[in-house]
Amino acid sequence: MKSIYKLSLVALAVVGLSACNQEEAVAKKVELTTEAQKEAYSVGASIGKYMSGHIKEQEELGFAVDRSLIIQGFSDGLADTTDLTEEEMQTVLQGLDKKLNDKRLEQAETLAAKAVEEGQKFLSDNKAKEGVVTTESGLQYEVLTAGEGDKPAAEDTVEVHYRGTLTDGTEFDSSYARGEPAKFPLNRVIPGWTEGVQLMNVGAKYKFVIPAELAYGDRDTGTIPANSTLVFEVELLSIEKAVAVEAPAK
Repeated sequence: MKSIYKLSLVALAVVGLSACNQEEAVAKKVELTTEAQKEAYSVGASIGKYMSGHIKEQEELGFAVDRSLIIQGFSDGLADTTDLTEEEMQTVLQGLDKKLNDKRLEQAETLAAKAVEEGQKFLSDNKAKEGVVTTESGLQYEVLTAGEGDKPAAEDTVEVHYRGTLTDGTEFDSSYARGEPAKFPLNRVIPGWTEGVQLMNVGAKYKFVIPAELAYGDRDTGTIPANSTLVFEVELLSIEKAVAVEAPAK
C-alpha cells in the first residue's frame, strides 16, 4: 500500500512539473542561484526523470495516459481537494499495477517464444557456414584469430575482451565499449563461456554462438529475453592459473 501511494504522488508531481515546463519554459528560465533553489529544482527534476520512464513504459504497454487528468490530480493533491479518497486511489493504483504487470508478463512470454524460434533458425544457418564447428553440447565456434599461448582450465581466471549480441545484432554487453578487459574465474560464468574459452589459446579470438540452454535459459535478464541464443566475439588476453589447494594431512 505504502509503495503504491508513493507512486501516485510521484506520478502527479512529475506531470505537474511537465505542465509547468510546457507552459512556462518559453516564457522564462527558472532561477537557480541559491542552494534552496537548486535543492527544490533537483527534487522536481529527479522525480520527473523517474516518472517519465514510468509513463513511457505504460504507453508502450498499450495503456493510454491522460496527461490532463494527471495534471488535474497533481493540482488537486497540492490543494488537498482530491475527488477520490486515499483508499479509492490506492485501490485504483493497485488495479493499474496489476494490469501493467500482467501486460509485462504477456510481452515477456511472447518475446521468449519468438527467441526460441529465431535462435533455432540462427543456429541452423550458422552451423552450415564454413569454418563453424559445433560441439557435442551444441556450442558453435569459429576461429577468427588463432593463438599460440596456453589454454585455460575451468578453474583458472581469464582476462578477455568481448562483445555480446543477440541474434539480431543488438549489443547487450561489451568490454570494448567500457574500454577495459574483463577478468573472472572461468567456472563462474555461463556454461557456453566455460566450455568455449577452454578451447582457446592465449592470443586467440573466437566467435561463439551459444544456445539458450548454455546461456541464461528461460531467465529474462532485462537486456536479454528468455530463451535467447547469444553471439559473442571473445579475445583471450591472459590466464591466471588456479592455485592448487593441498589436502590437509591426516
